[in-house]
Amino acid sequence: MPRADGTAPRVLVLGASGYIGGRLVPRLLEAGYRVRVLTRSAERIGALPWSDEVKIVTGDAADPDAVDTACDDVDVLYHLVHSMSGGSDFVRLDRRIARNVSRSTRAQRVSRIVYLGGLHPEGVPLSRHLASRREVGRILQDSGVPTLVLRAGVVIGSGSASFEMIRHLTDVLPYMPAPKWVRNRIQPIAVRDVLHYLLAAARVELPASISVDIGGPDILRYGQMMNGYAVEAGLPQRGIAAIPVLTPRLASLWVGLVTPVPRQIARPLVESLQHPCVMADHAIDDLIPRPAGGLTPYREAVRLALGRMAVDEVETSWVDATVPRSPSSPLPSDPHWAGRTVFTDRRTRITRASPTAVWTVIVQIGGVNGWYSAPLLWALRGRLDRLLGGVGLRRGRRRRDRLSVGDAVDFWRVEHLEPERLLRLRAEMRLPGSAWLELGVEPVPDGAEYWQRAVFFPRGLSGRLYWLTMLPFHGLIFSGMVSRIISAAEADPHIRDPRLSRSAR
Repeated sequence: MPRADGTAPRVLVLGASGYIGGRLVPRLLEAGYRVRVLTRSAERIGALPWSDEVKIVTGDAADPDAVDTACDDVDVLYHLVHSMSGGSDFVRLDRRIARNVSRSTRAQRVSRIVYLGGLHPEGVPLSRHLASRREVGRILQDSGVPTLVLRAGVVIGSGSASFEMIRHLTDVLPYMPAPKWVRNRIQPIAVRDVLHYLLAAARVELPASISVDIGGPDILRYGQMMNGYAVEAGLPQRGIAAIPVLTPRLASLWVGLVTPVPRQIARPLVESLQHPCVMADHAIDDLIPRPAGGLTPYREAVRLALGRMAVDEVETSWVDATVPRSPSSPLPSDPHWAGRTVFTDRRTRITRASPTAVWTVIVQIGGVNGWYSAPLLWALRGRLDRLLGGVGLRRGRRRRDRLSVGDAVDFWRVEHLEPERLLRLRAEMRLPGSAWLELGVEPVPDGAEYWQRAVFFPRGLSGRLYWLTMLPFHGLIFSGMVSRIISAAEADPHIRDPRLSRSAR
């Protein structure tokens, strides 16, 4: 609702570069709010697609003066800061930040605080993580500023630490000895539904402070969540055995060993799973109506996180990404360990040949021309593919000197082509995962830079073992490709006059 002077409300977001904050800010902008962010790294915010539309205040939320400056002339403050990644002292740091926010919002007459806390049971000892979340909520509510605390459990979306634990544990382990908390009931919620509640929280009637639980429509055991993920990821159901001797500390060490989630984040999350995490009531429904299409079921939320629904197609991390169309999709600000596992082999070489000469060689790859390296290894791979029921190398290619999107090239398919710049081939051979091969050229002074990149998205443990098994052969195959493509381009009699080699486009 507009201010008295007719201008749009001003919103301050703490934690704008985090998982939830990075997805909330563009939706606040779309809703017409004027958005301000407080960040220690203006450069990190500047890399996000919406940075030009917000006012950036550089400072640390642990600094009272910085929070005072950021709160000036603000109507609504979103507190989305959590310091788990900062190390073992996160409880003290979160307490300090909450007290700064409490004091500044009261002094600057901020109208409302919205805090995303953690869903937890009552009357039981809580983990340090959940106890800290509860303490922060109470500090904010005691500020005297009307505060809405939304308590959420496991958030499902690519980049969420809780979801990434599920993803990587399930991807890697066909059988999992697990702590007894895999039997606990959990009420996960899709990130899109969390954002729905957060966005509505800025405008809902709020005469006083209140805490409410939010969750999705499904109540599952943690083991069921892992196997639900497995089904959506195209993996076999995982065998899961609860072992009482696995303490939270041992379990967090084990999670840190088999997943890329940092131990300082994994341990608080593991400790928080020791108790059921289910909504105590549905008071939220009287405060904020559910999304128009209803809350997102768990399996659908996983499909969205995996990019399996056309409306929410994920921009893969190895292609230049634009603004994701879905809150479930990756963002540039997500941590480096978030998202699916991707293996790559990238090689480059500078050549005196012209870009056109290099491109002429690139587009003649496959078929009778072969793959410019280790023909015996390529032949063996083709025969193996045929034995496994694949297409093998027999398809060849339609034309020897030209390619178009959709063309078959042995056991590859042309997925993308930019003349004299990029050729992307998608593997159609039998693989425990998905693979692409990119070959490209860029002009440089006195020649060209040739580059090639093999990209592999493994499926389960077998995909990871396949990549590791192939690593010794990659050294032979891919280095040989670089050398022979460059040699062929430099042998082109037209390398000194690129205009004479246009026919291969």
